[in-house]
Order: sequence, then structure tokens, then C-alpha cells
Amino acid sequence: MSTPSSALSPREQLDAPEAGRVALKFFFNLMERWGCSTEQQRTLLGGVGNTTFYKYKHLPPNVRLPHDTLERISYLMGIHKALSIIFSNSSERAYTWVSSPNTAAPFNGRTALDYMLAGRVVDIADVRRYLDGVRG
Repeated sequence: MSTPSSALSPREQLDAPEAGRVALKFFFNLMERWGCSTEQQRTLLGGVGNTTFYKYKHLPPNVRLPHDTLERISYLMGIHKALSIIFSNSSERAYTWVSSPNTAAPFNGRTALDYMLAGRVVDIADVRRYLDGVRG
């Protein structure tokens, strides 16, 4: 007997068999829009190996992602949402912002993507917090 996802706790929703597939589908669609290379994608996912990366690319129906990977994708979802709101009049700008140099702290002339590619989850979280502050 299946339980509606709204009746599940957040932890149970993350552990649901389809949660990993949904997260990966979002991730790979976003990476295509951002124009990220395979190596950049692997870094944003937490430095996953080639075998794991290509397994993920095939979007298996029931994949349980590690907590760290889900956290990273969750921050990327928040970044995407914030950019969609900030640039609601230009969806193209919402997708190119991450690759555009930015003089604001913490970027200091680098792109947000370069900042996130340091590989730590906190770097992705910093970009999310920055955008949340910008949008108010």
C-alpha cells in the first residue's frame, strides 16, 4: 500500500525510491542549461567517480542518493529558483548568471560557477545564501 508523498515526513520523502531519480533529472537538466562539462557536473555532485556519474546519467528508476549528493542538488534547486525569481523577465539571464563574472563578495570577480567548483558543499550553500539575500 503506498502512502501519498504529502503524508510522508521530509526524511521519508528523501528516502522514497523515486526521490533520487527526480533529483538527478533536475540536476542533469540544469547542468545542460548551465552548459557544464562532465567534470564540472561530477564536482558539483561531490566528486563522484565516472562509473557512478554515468550510472546517474541513465536515471535509474530507484536510486538512493547519498545525503551529501541530495544536499548539493537541493542547494542547486534553491539557486535555480532564486535566479528564476530575480530574472523573471529574462529566463536566459537566469541560466547565464552562474557563468558571468561577478564583482560582489564572495565571488570577487569570479563566476558563481567557479566559486561552486571549489567542490565543497558550503560553497554551493554560499551561492544560495547570496541569492536569497539579493532577492530579499
